Amino acid sequence: MGQDTVSFQGRILFLSEDPDVMRRQLAGEDLPLPEALPLRDQISTDEITPSWVCYFFDNRLGDFPYIGLKCGATFPVGEGSVRRGGFIASVAGKRRGKGSSREASPYAEWCAGIRLVLAESFERIYQQNCQNLGLFTSTDLGLIERLRRGEAIPLSTFTEGLDPITAAVVERGGLFAFNKARLAGNLTVALPAHGRRPMTLAEKILARAAVTDPTTGAMGLPFVKPGDGLFVKADWRFSHEYVTPMAASFLAEALGPNVKLKDPGRILAFRDHLNYLDRVMTEERQAQGLLEVAHRLKKHQEDFCARHGIRLHGEQPDGAAEGICHALMADRYVLPGEVVVGTDSHTPHSGALGCLAFGVGTTDIANAWITGDVRVAVPPTLRVRLLGRLRPGVSAKDLVLHLLRQPFIREGGALGHVVEYQGEALADLNIDERATLTNMAAEIGGFTGLVAPDAQTVRYLWERRRLDVRLEDWMQGDPDAEYAQTLEVQCDELGPMLAAPGDPGNGVALAELAEPPRIDIAYAGSCTGGKREDLARIHEVVRWALDHGLRLPLHVQFFIQFGSEDVRRHAIQQGWISAFEEAGARLLGPGCGACINAGPGVSTHADQVTVSAVNRNFPGRSGPGQVWLASPATVAASAFAGRLCGFEALRTRSR
Repeated sequence: MGQDTVSFQGRILFLSEDPDVMRRQLAGEDLPLPEALPLRDQISTDEITPSWVCYFFDNRLGDFPYIGLKCGATFPVGEGSVRRGGFIASVAGKRRGKGSSREASPYAEWCAGIRLVLAESFERIYQQNCQNLGLFTSTDLGLIERLRRGEAIPLSTFTEGLDPITAAVVERGGLFAFNKARLAGNLTVALPAHGRRPMTLAEKILARAAVTDPTTGAMGLPFVKPGDGLFVKADWRFSHEYVTPMAASFLAEALGPNVKLKDPGRILAFRDHLNYLDRVMTEERQAQGLLEVAHRLKKHQEDFCARHGIRLHGEQPDGAAEGICHALMADRYVLPGEVVVGTDSHTPHSGALGCLAFGVGTTDIANAWITGDVRVAVPPTLRVRLLGRLRPGVSAKDLVLHLLRQPFIREGGALGHVVEYQGEALADLNIDERATLTNMAAEIGGFTGLVAPDAQTVRYLWERRRLDVRLEDWMQGDPDAEYAQTLEVQCDELGPMLAAPGDPGNGVALAELAEPPRIDIAYAGSCTGGKREDLARIHEVVRWALDHGLRLPLHVQFFIQFGSEDVRRHAIQQGWISAFEEAGARLLGPGCGACINAGPGVSTHADQVTVSAVNRNFPGRSGPGQVWLASPATVAASAFAGRLCGFEALRTRSR
């Protein structure tokens, strides 16, 4: 950047829990921090930029930051109000930017004039996206008064504690500027050099993939440790239609329209998020022209992929997707020990196969298209030991909802960590079930989720792809590897779990509900509810209910959505479809659908209650109603009960 200090001229916006405090600031009043307390914690990117805002991928985003922010029971931020307010900084509480990897959120803040975001703690992808864009971040709330005094802030304030690569990205004003200098040979960052040390599986994968010379492509370091800054070669790079157009526009703006992509055969694109949008978009939104705006994303993605020879898993003739991106990555592409990056926070899904799969933002993927690598600060590893064996009827979804309600997780103890699952309970979990655990590392706040490959992995790759894979000796953590923390879960004590509306961390045991609420919608789908194993669990409930004369209550809508066409074909082969149809379930082709508020299964009224197999229930995520998270089996049982209910409870009631 060529400067040692940074000046910020503008107002400070406190993202408060109090809607009146928000309205006063947006109306022009400047408040001291104590008057704005308490600050909002756990602000998700769904609240910074709701899904419909992400149909835009240009400066128009600046009209919408925080428009989905829930303060108390209201949404006080209106269209254009942040941009009009002249704010230069924005302040929040703990775990700012949780949830989706959408870079549209910090980019909307940038376009609205925000240049500094402060918080007590940040989610990894959100903070990295900010740094990539040139948006400063800090957890030092003492900066507030210094800004108000008009002080120039030393640039080192924003690089302190960062690994050398990330610090250089911040100093250069963003990732594109950094990589221009790096690829031109005008900038080098010292590689870590360590003596022999035991390593976790994640550290081994990163050490093997570390790029040691970007001009020759040389790779491999003997040892790495948490905190090391690296560029690592990505075996696979993928994006979906929400992100591909923005990444392409960033790339063209930075490097021109004729840029060449590196190894396009290892780049994939997916249309999976918005293929059912036209079936659920409200008349009001359509009147605003948002359907046409959303359709632009499809066209831009198709054009970009055709121009660069990228394989696009696109929309099928019936409107369905070929499959949800990270589900297809696991079923068709990734292998143990690989590095996989994707523009979806649930990219860790593939970690069930023993690869290091993690979500990245728009700028990261655009740069990865041209360099073939991605920057990583080696994360610490949280070991989760699964003791005992899961009881019959208890699934991986129940297990992860239990983890999410633990105070250590709720308070951000796992932020930026690899969440590695170990223990005897894994023996009962096939790869589909393990994928639920690794997928929802995103909700835990982790860098990724990971399970070391084993016989289950080998069996899966043979059954799904007819690959005869031999696991290598290095594909395990060393026995004396260092873990940042260890959590132990006594799996045989767990029963069916739920997450109450508002946050996946609002965990409650189903047995603890004195009066299970009545439901209106039961939705079994998405990446954590539409896999083969998920459909098998759903079918078990549905077949039992039909055999015992149960029918869906008239007030319940029951949706079953396949995660991919591969899953749909499997369901047909297994003969499950007839039972689903007999039960009156509405079957949907693949897509993210209701999970992203873009398909059948969304609520339409605030008083509706949904029980859903998706992984997130942030405010507005699946419509205006209240969303409870549950396992696929609990969703199916609740559909027949007409209220929240587990399969065992359904059987007991019917005796």
